[in-house]
Amino acid sequence: MKLTKILILLILLNLNNTYVFSIEPDVFVQSTVNRASDVLSKNISRDDKINELKKIAKDTVDIKGVGFYSLGTIRNTINEQQKKQYFDLFENYFLKSFSSRLSEYTNPKIEVQGKKVINKNYTIVNSILIATSERPEVKIDWRVYTKNPENPLIRDLIIEGLSLARTQKEEFASILNSNDGNIEVLFKTLENFSKN
Repeated sequence: MKLTKILILLILLNLNNTYVFSIEPDVFVQSTVNRASDVLSKNISRDDKINELKKIAKDTVDIKGVGFYSLGTIRNTINEQQKKQYFDLFENYFLKSFSSRLSEYTNPKIEVQGKKVINKNYTIVNSILIATSERPEVKIDWRVYTKNPENPLIRDLIIEGLSLARTQKEEFASILNSNDGNIEVLFKTLENFSKN
């Protein structure tokens, strides 16, 4: 009888642990924007803000997934060494682009308003960037990858209906198309951006 009670208790503890560690996508997004907002409101240098924002991005964004998507169909034709080189360059490019843009804001207030589960792998989280005297309200939707509910990751931002991932994919496609699909040209573009 005592053994049965212990087993039931262990099962309940395991169920609770499973529940505790899964993060709802809307809570995850609000927590992420709060972290970024805290960094932006700190009285530290722009370089320090950028470094802290990069850490947040590494924790919360599926940089590899975004990179794969941005590369388009050419990813099926390049070899493993080129893929590795691309991902190294893309991560540097993405982190610099993301953190530099965001560091221009001073304490942006983003309010999560709801979510829509697309399927077990994706949820769209709806939010708004609250208007100030300097800027209007902006609608931002977050595409959150939820295959692992314990570790949701951001795959895309859709700002006023414009997908940043799709825009980036089109930009990379344009570079490749105007250079006969030469991946080295894209590598050089990413490298130059990260250096400047």
